[in-house]
Formats: sequence, C-alpha cells, structure tokens
Amino acid sequence: MLRHQINELALNMEKMKLAEYVNLLENPRRLLYINFIAGVARGLGIAVGFAILGAVIIYVLQRIVALNLPVIGKFIAEIVTIVQTNLAR
Repeated sequence: MLRHQINELALNMEKMKLAEYVNLLENPRRLLYINFIAGVARGLGIAVGFAILGAVIIYVLQRIVALNLPVIGKFIAEIVTIVQTNLAR
C-alpha cells in the first residue's frame, strides 16, 4: 500500500517536472536568460501582430473610401476636419 503510494507520488512529481523546475530556480542566470528571451519573443509578437492589424485596418479603410459611400465618406471627412483644426492650434 505505502509502496504503491510512493510510486504514484514519484510518478506525479516526474509528470510535473519538479526536478527541472528546482534546477531552474537554483540557477538564477539561466532563469533570467529564459525570462529575457520569453519577454523579447512576446514583445516581438505583439509588435508584429499590431503592425499586421494596423495594415489590415488601413487597407479596409482605403477600400471603403474608394467606394465613395456618402455616409462613411462624411464621417471620415469630419474626422479629417477635426484633426486639421486640432493641428492648426
């Protein structure tokens, strides 16, 4: 009974990769390096994603303006007027 529970506990600890986590915590340089690389990758992903999203939005707006829809055209013209008056101040 006890031997079975110990084996089950050892198996669960191995599944959690507890030993690898403890080794990582014991080496602060490696921990900082891994977190730095993860942060750079996250930041790069956000920048690329935002650039793609911005490009798609600009492309869609250009297509809408090219259709020359009166309601949307008026709205965009109002936005341009507001921006120009704020820039003139």
